[in-house]
Amino acid sequence: MSGTILANATLVLPGEVRRGSLRLQDGQIAEIGSGTTVPAGAVDCGGDLLLPGLIELHTDNLERHIEPRPKVDWPHAAAIVAHDAELAAVGITTVFDALRVGSVVSKAKGNYGEYARVLADEILDLRAKGALRISHFLHLRAEICSETLVEEMAKFGPEDRIGIVSLMDHTPGQRQFRDTQQLKHYVCGKHGYSEAEFADHVASQQALQRRFGALHEATAVAEARRYGAVLASHDDTDAAHVVQSAAHGAHFAEFPTTVEAAEACRAHGIAVMMGAPNLIRGGSHSGNVAAKSLAEADLLDIVSSDYVPSALLLAALMLGDLWGDVARGVATVTEAPAAAAGLDDRGRLEIGKRADVIRVARLAGACAVRGTWVRGERVA
Repeated sequence: MSGTILANATLVLPGEVRRGSLRLQDGQIAEIGSGTTVPAGAVDCGGDLLLPGLIELHTDNLERHIEPRPKVDWPHAAAIVAHDAELAAVGITTVFDALRVGSVVSKAKGNYGEYARVLADEILDLRAKGALRISHFLHLRAEICSETLVEEMAKFGPEDRIGIVSLMDHTPGQRQFRDTQQLKHYVCGKHGYSEAEFADHVASQQALQRRFGALHEATAVAEARRYGAVLASHDDTDAAHVVQSAAHGAHFAEFPTTVEAAEACRAHGIAVMMGAPNLIRGGSHSGNVAAKSLAEADLLDIVSSDYVPSALLLAALMLGDLWGDVARGVATVTEAPAAAAGLDDRGRLEIGKRADVIRVARLAGACAVRGTWVRGERVA
């Protein structure tokens, strides 16, 4: 037989886990076998897990490579390639690179400028040249509380592989920063604000929301439709937020901050996504609801690595242990995000699906990716 055979593995299939093998051919899963037999020329997985490649819907990891230290601008092509390689090494085979759109340029301190269009062009150019190992899409984070959102979003179109647009409203006093003391700790630690500067920051952000909030929200929703992208909400805190998200047509909710919001998402058919670091650390660094609490209440559908790529796989296996169902845990980082993003060609070990596969060994308190295949080609 031609292609690559991964044999004597523990297959994590939709709804079940069993010993068997996969044959990868012409970029797809061509055959799924049972048992521990290792044919000549096959890779003996020695009982390791074989999972669908992980799908990451929201990661800030590229920012860390572009600015490895404060005010250090690293060459972008090198940063993108390193980011891509890191994701492949931890089992992520599809990523939606999160780029902020919407800037604040008028402030003397704490302003931030436009970067998304230039960086998107660089990502897409490297992809076209075959320099990237995994599948990259774009996720535009539409910053409602900004000055330039309309102009920045107008620079993108349906040809830009924009898979997700998320509505990001970081106005002080609501959503993620409903507790302004948490915001103060974060902003003052990041920018070194004095008491007066922090008060001015809060006032100016709230003024931006009052001036542009409705326009920016409507623009982001309309532009997502123009791109053909899925819409996501962000930091929903109460049932009213979720009603608004549902009216916009949101497919999933990124990091709802309360049980109330997660329950409302379930009632409206909106998938709930939480951060892997929240689950692994045992709680939110912003003081919001713990991912584990939502998992225990059957209110967690999707996991994102957020700012720690290696956390995605570990969180999925932790959820498998918590639920007593490895396949269900793995689905939060494979099948569920694929469905939320409208990708029906991946996320499951099934004949005919993309041959995006990872081999994983479970260790005490950790896990190790021993191989990553994208379209049947080994990339890590």
